[in-house]
Amino acid sequence: MRTFAEAGIGARTLAALERQSIVAPVPVQAAAIPALMVGRDVILQAPTGSGKTLAFLVPMVERVELRGPGPHALVVTPTRELAQQAESVLARLGWPARAVLLYGGIGYASQTAALKAGADVVIGTPGRILDMVGRRLLSLGRLQYVVLDEADEMLDAGFAPDVERILGQTWYPQTVLASATIPAWVARIADRFLQDPLRITVEGTPEQDLLEHGLIRVDRAAKGAVLTRLLRRLDGSAIVFGRTKQGVRGLNRELRRRGIDCAELQGDLPQPVRDRTLQSFRQRRLPVLVATNVAARGLDITHVDLVVNAELPDSPDWLVHRVGRTARMGRRGWALTMVSPEDGARWRRLRWQGAPDLPEVDLEHLLKGGGWRYLERQAEPPEPAPPRRRRRRPSRRPRPVAA
Repeated sequence: MRTFAEAGIGARTLAALERQSIVAPVPVQAAAIPALMVGRDVILQAPTGSGKTLAFLVPMVERVELRGPGPHALVVTPTRELAQQAESVLARLGWPARAVLLYGGIGYASQTAALKAGADVVIGTPGRILDMVGRRLLSLGRLQYVVLDEADEMLDAGFAPDVERILGQTWYPQTVLASATIPAWVARIADRFLQDPLRITVEGTPEQDLLEHGLIRVDRAAKGAVLTRLLRRLDGSAIVFGRTKQGVRGLNRELRRRGIDCAELQGDLPQPVRDRTLQSFRQRRLPVLVATNVAARGLDITHVDLVVNAELPDSPDWLVHRVGRTARMGRRGWALTMVSPEDGARWRRLRWQGAPDLPEVDLEHLLKGGGWRYLERQAEPPEPAPPRRRRRRPSRRPRPVAA
């Protein structure tokens, strides 16, 4: 597929794409849209920032019939920010459908009123969607098209029960699972709900070559000071990732105390605060975002110059998603992963699970303004052998004698 028209995209949608200067499909769209346009279920794996959202929304706009009571289409996302982003992309396609956003962190009044007024498309997070189903304000029995965005997180141990309950109330709609990483266990779960799915994998684009990702070794107590020196030299935008809400809160407080213009983004914040923080970062009025993994997936922010993993993630997939916030849309990007002596066991486990073997960056050279330079690799000591299990000593108690 070289043009959107070749896949049978209608004139209205073509005009909406042209107004956004989108004239030719990117690889992920060229691979997925033809299959979705003929009604196939699809498991779509492509790098973050590759254009997946349009790849599943354009066929939805073209295929879903807005007849009778709705909703007729559903997009499920793991975070409120992703739900808002998907709704924004959909609104720019010029589709005369009533879209309703459903997510927690805010009151029910506006969402309840929107559902009662009639919804053609629902975009939201699993918990609030099921909440509205339980209140008998939302029915999923007429869905024609379902998308699970960021499918690997949607089907993990935390979200899987809710997602299964949602899919269990549908009647075999066309279904799309989309994510940058789709492990084998996700595909196995997907087999329960998708009908003869087409697996589409799109490799990294040349833009991925614009990323420099290195490791720096820093004592835990010195992380705040090192981050401060790095961020003071930054001419652009950065996201600093922590692992927990409490850790992000403390790190943000420390960086602000050291004079860094930053704000935190984590799940305990009220939704209006999260919205304002993201808007400020999008508009480049806020140069540094200190965030949990809530900012690691799918957010369409193309101007991030630097990503810093101040705390290691729980899995290699999360490392991929975090680092994917930079080097987007043809821009060069940098990522630094901090490893302290206390992180040694966690980093070894991530490496064993598939995390990349990162080259070590010359931190002193970087902090002095000398630029990005790698240290020469040193031979790593062999992994210590696992402790030998002690053999159980035989009991010295006499055996009972049969009578």
